[in-house]
Amino acid sequence: MKIASVADVKANLSAYIKASADELVVITKNGKPVAVLLPMEDDDELERLALAYSRRFQTILHEAREQIRAGGGIPHDDFWREVEAETTHQTPVQDNAALDCSP
Repeated sequence: MKIASVADVKANLSAYIKASADELVVITKNGKPVAVLLPMEDDDELERLALAYSRRFQTILHEAREQIRAGGGIPHDDFWREVEAETTHQTPVQDNAALDCSP
């Protein structure tokens, strides 16, 4: 793990981005950690990271877990049966010519 001040990172950003491929780079302000540079392998990894730190998403997960503990929700297999049923019963998208409303 590498530790660097905000000022140092600002002055040498490219070097710290390159270094983050090998190890985490902890950025400090007034000696206290405030951020971390880490490499991203792909868009999926970025999405997982963003969701992991999303307060809104974490709130939704917490509420869902509480509902399940209280006896709410549906069994796993039933959920996927419903998803499959909805997927197979969707109406096909009409072509744009049929949607043309011009006079």
